[in-house]
Amino acid sequence: MSERMKIMHVIGGLGAGGAEWMLCRLLQATDRERFRPSVLSLTGEGVVASGIREAGVPVRSLDLPRANPHPGGFARLVAEIRRAEPDVVQTWMYHSDLFGGLAARLVGRVPVAWGVHHTTHDPATTPRRTRAIVRACALVSRWIPRRIVCCSEATRLTHERLGYAADRMVVIPNGFDTQAFGPARADRVGLRSELGLPDGARLIGVLARYHPQKDHRTLIEAAALLPSHAGDVHFVLCGDGIDAGNHELREMIDLKGLSGRFHLMGRRDDTARILASLDVVTSSSSHGEAFPLVIGEAMASGTPAVVTDVGDSALIVGDTGRVVPPRDPAALSRGWAELLSFDGVKREELARAARERIEKNFEIHRIAERYAEVHRAITGSR
Repeated sequence: MSERMKIMHVIGGLGAGGAEWMLCRLLQATDRERFRPSVLSLTGEGVVASGIREAGVPVRSLDLPRANPHPGGFARLVAEIRRAEPDVVQTWMYHSDLFGGLAARLVGRVPVAWGVHHTTHDPATTPRRTRAIVRACALVSRWIPRRIVCCSEATRLTHERLGYAADRMVVIPNGFDTQAFGPARADRVGLRSELGLPDGARLIGVLARYHPQKDHRTLIEAAALLPSHAGDVHFVLCGDGIDAGNHELREMIDLKGLSGRFHLMGRRDDTARILASLDVVTSSSSHGEAFPLVIGEAMASGTPAVVTDVGDSALIVGDTGRVVPPRDPAALSRGWAELLSFDGVKREELARAARERIEKNFEIHRIAERYAEVHRAITGSR
């Protein structure tokens, strides 16, 4: 092994997904005096690639098609791993777990750690091919990976039931950069001015793409149940598909008479600013979450959360916010109303407790060290 451990991260692509951003933040926090990381994308590059390169980590891409993989693509994957001569291959998500793991085994039996970042495989929303790969991963999980890193306890339990090797699993939660996300009072006024709202308007924010698992319908129904004295409350929605062109979403909002209260901002690159501007961040997801990044980012920004009890959301929030059942608009609305009713002192206490919880349990450098422990363990290094 070289003086610095060479770790090749293999991932399906580098679009703006939770696992992809987690990889970027992990690399930013990786100790370069001990490790030499690199990234290999099976498909093309996306918005996350630039952030990885800015961290000084080389990125290569095979530009393989997302559908209908062919033997030539797998041969190129084997060649890339052989060329890089890594000490460890860390894969991210199912396709990379299976194909990256198999390729690493063919290249001198390079130690492999899998990364699992999902909790649900609903046939209505999960492609048949992906479900087939999950089953294949379960079958070879005792042969390919030396460790299986799950991003949440919910993920571990789900995959243990699917037949993954339980004795190889370890839970390492997502981590958060508490320097990049923090309280910023000036942002509160700036966002309200952008939306044409008074400085005192209270904002509830949802940063999530438009997808059935995010359950925007429950969110809108809960908003309609807020008491009349909450007249200065507005909802800020950001994410892919969350804009004026989404006629289905706009129709749901209009039917409840809430068009003046909902602000559809689309995909944003200034999430740290937006999260620091909110009074409450919320998640109305009905299923499918593992370890939602936006909850921890908001809490690091001093913004308390009201979330549905899906995945590890309750574990992230602890006693610093409110956790409600999924698909329960009345409970979600009550959670918002309770946090919004707190006076200034109580709000400050809750904001401070939320940030401290992230610093203590999920700070990114602590998480990077836990990955380092896994990589040292599977190579037998000290």
